[in-house]
Amino acid sequence: MTRVMGLDVGDKTIGVAVSDPLGWTAQGIETIQRIGIKKDLQRLEEVIKGYEVNVIVVGLPKNMNGSIGPQGEKVLEFTERLKKRFNIEVMLWDERLTTVAAERALIKADVSRKKRKKVIDKMAAVYILQGYLDSKK
Repeated sequence: MTRVMGLDVGDKTIGVAVSDPLGWTAQGIETIQRIGIKKDLQRLEEVIKGYEVNVIVVGLPKNMNGSIGPQGEKVLEFTERLKKRFNIEVMLWDERLTTVAAERALIKADVSRKKRKKVIDKMAAVYILQGYLDSKK
């Protein structure tokens, strides 16, 4: 069984989602408040061990023309740190529009702006992971 973790990496937070044991659906787990790379990786390690994650899918923000901007560069650096720290497969997933889709879903569900701010990154991680899982079917 392969459990996959999806990450939406931002400057202030990391949205975390994990697949079900069969790898069909993505569930939002938490939004990690970023304190520093050591603490971020420590928290991710707890999640990886707790859910027995075998693969990490990191959302790579690209510009609409497919190029990688400053935020994408930061995500690439973070991904390298993940690869060095954990001995599991780490993949990049084009995350264009995932945050927009997550925001729309939350607005449609009539979630208040304040609450949306708290869960948007976790939801974006769910969209990233679900996109990856769907592509595997």
